[in-house]
Amino acid sequence: MKTTFSGWRYLWKSFDIRRKLLITLGLLAVYRLAANVPAPGVDTDALRAFTQSASAQGSFLGFLDLLSGGTVSRFSILAMGVYPYITAQIILQLLTPIIPALQQRMEDDPREGRKWMEKWTYYLAVPMAALSAIGQINIINSLAQQPIITFGFSGAALLPSITVLLAMTAGTMFAIWLGELISEFGIRGQGLSLVIFAGIVAQIPNNIRIVMADEQNRWLLLAITLFVIVATIFAIVIVQQGQRNVPVMYPGRRVGNRMSMPVKGTLPLRVNLAGMIPLIFASALLQFPAIVASYFQNSGTEWVRNLAVSTQSFFNPSGINSWGYWLIYFLFVVVFAFFYTDVLFAQQNYGENLKKQGAQIPGVNRGPATQKYLTRVQRRITLPGAFFLGLVAIMPFLMQLLLPVTAGSAGIFLVSSAGLLIVVGVVRDTFMNIDAELKMHGYQDSLLVR
Repeated sequence: MKTTFSGWRYLWKSFDIRRKLLITLGLLAVYRLAANVPAPGVDTDALRAFTQSASAQGSFLGFLDLLSGGTVSRFSILAMGVYPYITAQIILQLLTPIIPALQQRMEDDPREGRKWMEKWTYYLAVPMAALSAIGQINIINSLAQQPIITFGFSGAALLPSITVLLAMTAGTMFAIWLGELISEFGIRGQGLSLVIFAGIVAQIPNNIRIVMADEQNRWLLLAITLFVIVATIFAIVIVQQGQRNVPVMYPGRRVGNRMSMPVKGTLPLRVNLAGMIPLIFASALLQFPAIVASYFQNSGTEWVRNLAVSTQSFFNPSGINSWGYWLIYFLFVVVFAFFYTDVLFAQQNYGENLKKQGAQIPGVNRGPATQKYLTRVQRRITLPGAFFLGLVAIMPFLMQLLLPVTAGSAGIFLVSSAGLLIVVGVVRDTFMNIDAELKMHGYQDSLLVR
């Protein structure tokens, strides 16, 4: 019997891997330090009173604060995190299949197309960050009893407003830059994911304190929390690892004057090819209605002002009566799971690649017919994965319906169910990357045992 060790005991012995880990941890520490730097012009007394109020904890702002690692409630220069960049990615990926010129650019030269997409994502992230900053400032000022910051584009408020917008936009670009540095010099390809991960897990100690503060239901909540977290993580790992193996026949190879027999292999298709991206997409998109409504909350027209207030109230995830928000959230996650899977699967173009290798799926013609068949199979197995993501997204609402004592997503999941999925996905991908690095450097042992 052969037992294989992945070589993790050599993790600290490899100079290159140790350097990448230290760079990653150092850059994440810089990010968390910068997350505590307040935006210029913030009234700290008003902010302290606001964060201690019930409205700050149970509102839409509390949901944003959970995913940002507490930067929103501190009115930090990193209050928006890297979400404007993600929103820019959403916009460009939505436009690519719609605009023929963009789709043609991606198909003609995928490598150059990706470079073009990355460049314009950075460009678009700047105005998205500025718009998000305006929305967050308006939302916080409307929820607080007194303005947290003087904001406006006329009179004496003009210069301070421009200053805070520049600072918050620069903070977002700084966070994106840190993520790119991690991807380049640290753990490869995990930069932005680890930045989001750091913001989410930073809230765990405070959420544990909130759970333990309930003296009446403390131990009941703790037991439910541990059970739900373990069960959810187990389900997430099972679904993330799930795949359908499609049989593929690869042509034989010529060895001298002889031709070897065709080789039977498999093409693995993952149940959840989109990973955690649909949740991030849906969360980012659902921020927009409340942000846009904040621009009109002080409108002189009464019906516009009432519509803005109603919109902000509807897109508030707190409370057991917010079923409309959670229903839209569920539908968005499912739709984005199918959309993003289709985009990724089309880019991989399995039909053409298998044809170039001379491979064929038994009973299916090569080329477009193979791509069509694989697309149909991928969509079929994506259905349970998409519904699972949707259920994970709305788990806090379902738990409130089943167990009212668990009211508050942070209280029962410590990082929210969506945040838990992101954390598990990032940890899984990071471990796989590190394991691949160890194997690439030759740190893998094999022992032969009788």
